[in-house]
Amino acid sequence: MAKIKYIEFDRTEHVVEVANGENLMEGALGNNVPGIDGDCGGNAACATCHCYVGDDWLAATGPRSDSEEAMLELADGMTANSRLACQIIASDAIDGIELRLPETQH
Repeated sequence: MAKIKYIEFDRTEHVVEVANGENLMEGALGNNVPGIDGDCGGNAACATCHCYVGDDWLAATGPRSDSEEAMLELADGMTANSRLACQIIASDAIDGIELRLPETQH
């Protein structure tokens, strides 16, 4: 299990445990974290699980795939730290990670 901190745009924090091997979008939805929609079910096809990963955690999450990059280019507010939560897999390596959520997913 990895402890994940989801931080809403208004700075409300949600710390939840996500099973290793589960993606962070599923972890958010399963724990009723607002701000992650996951409209495509985790297929990197909608960008409604857009989040921002801190600089110190980017390497631990691995590189963005070409398909993730393409979806993020459609998301409002994309930055170098943007990721799709459905493409980040929970593991001991990211235990304690913080994900900041954008103001909107649409």
